[in-house]
Amino acid sequence: MSKLLPGENLVLKDHPHWITVVKSLVVPVVLLVAVLVADLTVLGPEWYYVPKLRTFLTLGVVALALLWAIVVWIRWRSVTYTLTDQRITIQSGVFSRQEKIIPIDRVQDCTTRQSLLGRIIGYGRVEVDAAGAQGAEILDHLPQPGDFRDQVFVQSEKRRGGAQVPASAPVPANTSGV
Repeated sequence: MSKLLPGENLVLKDHPHWITVVKSLVVPVVLLVAVLVADLTVLGPEWYYVPKLRTFLTLGVVALALLWAIVVWIRWRSVTYTLTDQRITIQSGVFSRQEKIIPIDRVQDCTTRQSLLGRIIGYGRVEVDAAGAQGAEILDHLPQPGDFRDQVFVQSEKRRGGAQVPASAPVPANTSGV
């Protein structure tokens, strides 16, 4: 989001977690490994009757993998999740742009989901339910989803005029043993 509204303050701005890039690069990496193995073992001297066939095959697969990696990186960078003190914005798209805006005072619920791998390396899914919306808006592969969720609730309470709790307020320890 390049432009904030008058009086609006940026709280968080992020792209999907880097694991989305890694997941998308599995196919080209496997393809590169397969070509290199075939080039070194299967495509022996009998393939030399077609001049430079091994070289063209290898260069073609390397070019395809490189193009794939560039497309994955551009798609990853084109998705942006932004949280301000007034709204949540989800922007996506390279050639055509799609933007979803959720006013922070319309947020009714914010749920996080994390797999075991997501908990280990720090990503997850955030589902934002807003008043008047059809279903939850999903922010997938969001880095540190718990922090995002907590900030949504803090900003929502501020907008509604609730208790002014600082974002970094310590959680009281449970000394009662319950």
